[in-house]
Amino acid sequence: HGVKLSSLGKKEEVEDNTDENMEGALIARDRVGVQDFVLLDSHTSETAFLNNLRKRYQENLIYTYIGTLLVSVNPYKELDIYTVTQMQLYRGVNFFELPPHLYAIADNAYRVMCSEYNNHFILISGESGAGKTEASKKILQYYAVTCPTTEQLQIVRDRLLLSNPVLEAFGNAKTLRNDNSSRFGKYMDIQFDFKGAPVGGHILSYLIEKSRVVHQNHGERNFHIFYQLLEGGDKDLLCWLGLERNPQKYAYLVQGRCAKVFSINDKNDWKIVRKAFSIIDFTEKDIEHLFGIVASVLHLGNIQFEEDSNGHAIIRDGTQIKWISKVAFLRYPLNVDLAFYARDAVAKAIYGRTFTWLVNKINGSLANKDSTRKTVIGLLDIYGFEVLDTNSFEQFCINYCNEKLQQLLIEMTLKAEQEEYELEGIEWEPIPYFNNKIICDLVEQKHKGIISILDEECLRPGEATDLSFLEKLEEKVGDHAHFVTRKLADQKTRKSIDWVDFRLLHYAGEVTYCAVGSFSLPPFQVLCNSKNGIIRECFLLSELDNRRRPETVATQFKNSLMSLIEILMSKEPSYVRCIKPNENKEPGKFDDYLIRHQVKYLGLMEHLRVRRAGFAYRRKYELFLQRYKSLCPATWPHWHGPAAEGVERLIKHIGYKPEEYKLGRTKIFIRFPKTLFATEDAFEFRKHLLGMVPLEACWRGALARKEAKKRTWAVQIIRKFINGFINRKKPLCPENIEFVKLVQYKYFMKLRDHVPKNVLDKSWLQPPSILEETSEMLQKICIRNLVRKYCRGVTAERKVQLQQKVVASAVFRGKKEGYLQSINQPFMDTRLKNDINPKVLQLIQGEKIKYVTPVIKYDRNGFKARDRLLVLTQSSAYVVEMAKIKQKIDYATLKGISTSNLSDGIVVIHVPEDNKQKVEKCNVATGSLWLEARSWG
Repeated sequence: HGVKLSSLGKKEEVEDNTDENMEGALIARDRVGVQDFVLLDSHTSETAFLNNLRKRYQENLIYTYIGTLLVSVNPYKELDIYTVTQMQLYRGVNFFELPPHLYAIADNAYRVMCSEYNNHFILISGESGAGKTEASKKILQYYAVTCPTTEQLQIVRDRLLLSNPVLEAFGNAKTLRNDNSSRFGKYMDIQFDFKGAPVGGHILSYLIEKSRVVHQNHGERNFHIFYQLLEGGDKDLLCWLGLERNPQKYAYLVQGRCAKVFSINDKNDWKIVRKAFSIIDFTEKDIEHLFGIVASVLHLGNIQFEEDSNGHAIIRDGTQIKWISKVAFLRYPLNVDLAFYARDAVAKAIYGRTFTWLVNKINGSLANKDSTRKTVIGLLDIYGFEVLDTNSFEQFCINYCNEKLQQLLIEMTLKAEQEEYELEGIEWEPIPYFNNKIICDLVEQKHKGIISILDEECLRPGEATDLSFLEKLEEKVGDHAHFVTRKLADQKTRKSIDWVDFRLLHYAGEVTYCAVGSFSLPPFQVLCNSKNGIIRECFLLSELDNRRRPETVATQFKNSLMSLIEILMSKEPSYVRCIKPNENKEPGKFDDYLIRHQVKYLGLMEHLRVRRAGFAYRRKYELFLQRYKSLCPATWPHWHGPAAEGVERLIKHIGYKPEEYKLGRTKIFIRFPKTLFATEDAFEFRKHLLGMVPLEACWRGALARKEAKKRTWAVQIIRKFINGFINRKKPLCPENIEFVKLVQYKYFMKLRDHVPKNVLDKSWLQPPSILEETSEMLQKICIRNLVRKYCRGVTAERKVQLQQKVVASAVFRGKKEGYLQSINQPFMDTRLKNDINPKVLQLIQGEKIKYVTPVIKYDRNGFKARDRLLVLTQSSAYVVEMAKIKQKIDYATLKGISTSNLSDGIVVIHVPEDNKQKVEKCNVATGSLWLEARSWG
């Protein structure tokens, strides 16, 4: 607090009348680069762009401007640049007066909105893990702290801030790239009254990733809310929902094999979400229905289908149906494959529409009932352009969205540049740039675009398939320069495209999309009469009466995107481009290849070319003259005429050539960065000369006094500690108190590095005599803490293992050879390591397998050995040969089990005589089954 990071990477004391402006860092440009890419000499070079970004990143300067666009590089560590002091520092300050910061973007949008009474939006984009969601949160926090407030408005602020954790719980998930990745696009309008106070808000969501509900890639998780509910929900709630606390029990939660993530505190996040629900104005009935839906989705994922005699899917185990019936009960005459598909489709439909309901509910709590005119600042946190190993239909929509936003960025930047030139009376020269309208048209054009073709395929008679859709694309857009399939590709390209793929040449590079899964209209008729109030709101009966075929997801997304573009076009823009420096989330690591790719698809070089096409630097006459007036005798120390005339006199004295600058109506425009750098270097030299002579004598005297004071202080300290050492064994007194404090400090600091790390470590640092009692108390506290930490770290699975170990120990202690050597080995909680034929698993599906081991069966005729598997379930024993069950023995029919007293490992299972006929069919002699259990010991 009270300290800010300057653009030089040093700490500077904060003054109330800070006069540091953008050029303040130019003298350090060789070390930390320039803080506005427009000032790069090689502004067309990607290498120069990356070098500047790298220099700043290595100095923890994560923000850099391109004009008024902010480039943000995720530091993957905490930086002390988001304090309340920092917020106040940027509040009401001219945009370029302080180093680049997210707060400068937020404050500039707010000030212009208040002064000109118009609407603004801040577009935050970048790929997953680049820091978009965090940037959005920081901007919201900035407005919450710096805007005017009343007690009533505090409620609105709390709701605006707490809407975030609720949306993150239901819309964010752990991915390979990010532990808190937004799996939907979000646009939030913050409404302000005429005083500039936030009075309401409205949220629009785009394309929630419903496929994640039923499938996750390895290393990824489902949406946070599922894990939060299981981890943080109290026992009564979980019991009412029919849930167990272990996420491993639910098929929809374990496909990524990382249900538990150490970097995510699901229990704590659950508390925040529950608190947010109460403040956002959710009723207990709403919350009850909402969690009922979340639980029903989990139960849906555990439904298993079997095939009956008619080839229809049936459900043998009705346990899950009991809980799902709280939402809806499904009856479909489908085969097994289609039944699983229908189950997943219903789960996705339920979750997708529930998320929309949730957003609408939050909007209801944020709505401002006052009808007076409001101004707004919109925050658009949208998914970035991405190229994955397999790019699905959802990825196609995401990349199409980025095409539209890139088009909007270039058009609005060009428009803003042209307007400024015209306003200043400077001739505008047309700028050549890549117009990606051709790609947008390929996707969205009526009757000819990819989305229209997809709609046609959905509407035509007969069954639409992914391949028929691909053939239609080849027919309609096959000659387009930015479209290619395997059939249309040349010999070299053909190898990299599958038969079910098509490739688009986006502005950011080539992306190959898989056409499989393009057709999906999830069933929802059975949900209209649900017992759950939210489901009834989401699935209306009126939809069933509408005979028109519902719009495809692609068309719905296109229409919502068009609506979003219209909203943005009506507002003044600000841009934040977020960059991920490496894939491993490591602080300080700068991956050139990865960042170069992001710079390309974020359109940063294109934006820089447009922004730099005419002049690298522009500044109002008053500000330019105030900074550089000392370079001209006519303007130093004061200029009493118009600022424009003063600047003209100044630059003529410096020696600017006509081709290096232009004078507008209110600003000076400098064409080349080198011209500005030379002016800045001259200013620094002049500043040094002006202050050096009169200050030199004072400075030498100040240094001498400082040195003398330091020596006096050192003598006093040494004397004090010598006296303390002499009196160290006396009770505390003024003579020894400082020495005792030092001894205590030294011991505690040394002890900090020698504290035992586990309960078995009995070592402890020997204390000085004055700290023996304290040391003993600390040792006890430390041991108790280690024991507590160990106990809390024991997982439920580990606890069960230890309990089984205790039981085994009681049975085998003193009776088993090598018992002592086995004590430190973990108890195996399963021996199901042998592969069992799927047909056998299907036949015994209703029973839980407890134990499997290979055995040898001896035939009674000659005792011919035969390999078998012995499978023990909860209620029966099975003898299995390959894919056949040779014998089933119910435990209820057993007389007993005994072992040979020899070392041959023979186990005898005794079967009653009245079951002899059944035994003989399985070639078992004299009513007993002889097995050599190799793995039983």
